[in-house]
Amino acid sequence: MSATVIGMGVTTGHRLKRALQAIVLPTVLLLLTTYAVWNTVHGSRGLRAYQQRLQQLQYAKLDLARAESDLASWQRRVDALRDHGLDLDALDERTRAMLNYANPNDIVVMYGQGKKLF
Repeated sequence: MSATVIGMGVTTGHRLKRALQAIVLPTVLLLLTTYAVWNTVHGSRGLRAYQQRLQQLQYAKLDLARAESDLASWQRRVDALRDHGLDLDALDERTRAMLNYANPNDIVVMYGQGKKLF
């Protein structure tokens, strides 16, 4: 007998070719799907990267809030030093506190080492 089955007209090579065709296409599609799913999760624009960017955005928002708070604090200090908002009593009090001076008419209460009132 040759490679042809009598009465069927189909060779062994032809059967092998059909079997490979039946296996190759689903295998290629499975590999492409696997790659797409992996890239969706782990890729540079995937779900993990998205979560990291959201976390970075949260940190940036916190930094922005701190910076805006510092800006507002400094703005109040600068406004207090302008001519129209200058409080001479507050300026005198702050100057004496920073230079550790006292007015001769002041009553000074001494605190122990490391026990500051404010």
